[in-house]
Amino acid sequence: MTAPRIIVVGAGPAGIRAAQTLVEAGVRPVVIDEGEASGGQIYRRQPNGFKRDFRQLYGTEHRRARDLHETFDALREKMDYRPRTLAWNLSEGALHIVHNGISNAVPFDGMILATGATDRLLPVRGWTTPGVYSLGASQIALKAQACAIGRRVVFIGTGPLLYLVATQYLKAGAEVAAVLDTSAFGHRLAALPLLLARPDALAKGLALIAQLRLAGITMLTGIRPIAIEAGADRNVARVHVRDARGRDRNFMCDAVAMGYHLRPETQLADLARCDFSFDPATHLWSPMTDAMGRTSVRGIYVAGDGVKISGADAAEIAGRLAAHAAIADLHSAHPAGRGAEGSVKKLLTSHRRMDRFRRGLAKGFPWPAHLAEALPDDTILCRCESVTVGSLRMAATALGAPEVNRAKAFVRVGMGRCQGRFCGPASAEILAAVLGKSTDGVGRLRGQAPVKPLPIATVPEDAS
Repeated sequence: MTAPRIIVVGAGPAGIRAAQTLVEAGVRPVVIDEGEASGGQIYRRQPNGFKRDFRQLYGTEHRRARDLHETFDALREKMDYRPRTLAWNLSEGALHIVHNGISNAVPFDGMILATGATDRLLPVRGWTTPGVYSLGASQIALKAQACAIGRRVVFIGTGPLLYLVATQYLKAGAEVAAVLDTSAFGHRLAALPLLLARPDALAKGLALIAQLRLAGITMLTGIRPIAIEAGADRNVARVHVRDARGRDRNFMCDAVAMGYHLRPETQLADLARCDFSFDPATHLWSPMTDAMGRTSVRGIYVAGDGVKISGADAAEIAGRLAAHAAIADLHSAHPAGRGAEGSVKKLLTSHRRMDRFRRGLAKGFPWPAHLAEALPDDTILCRCESVTVGSLRMAATALGAPEVNRAKAFVRVGMGRCQGRFCGPASAEILAAVLGKSTDGVGRLRGQAPVKPLPIATVPEDAS
């Protein structure tokens, strides 16, 4: 029997384990990787010539990172690996990709979307000031370029990544001016029963916070961001917040790293016409799946942070599950399609435990929708198109936009280079507040091809 043509999009933890499982079943997958090399964002490899060891690069996750890198490298000849390749569109039974300015379509019987996640941001006055970075970008600067975003950095937002990146900067020798968390300490206490589902991960998080406290870093919870202010040189100079007691606090700095958890990269699943559902706990839309990662569209599977933000180790399990599902659905004649019940059962048990921890993080570090609703009208909301919060409110009140896609058509919010990745979550909260609806009541920005900008010189393969 001819093996099915299966594409894996993404070569982070979920994509690597999915590819590994397929190879072990005798399937030669096509692995599409936008990055220079496998590892994804979390286990991004350092450039050639850099000699930092795994412990320096990945801290407590160095063993996992090494295993993923070495596993992928060992299997590379048994797959069709395509790095530096952007998956930009989907049509019936084909994935459209571009590499070195050449575009072509790769046919498939099944596709596993292990597309990972991007930063989830919340606008604040001054967030377009030079010197403001997302947490993910701040971390990439350390991993891929061995440099910090500034000498004195303020970290603001919420979620575990806030403390991880702050600790990494402290270790790298940068001065951490403050770690400012919008979540109240009481949220973490309330989430403790769920977080105890993974005591090892909880212990690692507590250790990060302890390191920052021992270093004398100012750490505030329950803060309200007011503004990021520039100095005479128009670069970042100060962060102004209101603390949990209502007092104004100012922190001098030359760089800001901000982020509010992560959000799944779901554009390809949207283009595949997968059904989506809204999660009230995180205020995020994601593809609907079964426990194995099957979507509503036959042959399309999703895994890892591309569907739920559960962390790298959970993504590895999800990648394996999605591959097992694809093998069972598309290649049932293969022994792996019939004899993997025991392995799948163990994976499902582990994944349920990790999902419980995921729900604990969402409860302990909630997305601050109330802050988006209260943003001043003159705050820049959409960086790409310079759309203000007031313009979006006007789209609802004066122009009658009932949902986010109509507002996009009226005022261009989410129509720029990032296609709403940065402004979309806050836009939904603002529009919902104006219209007196729940967040899911204003819908979601729909994916459009190309999911990321293409070089203007891109040509079809047969025209090159």
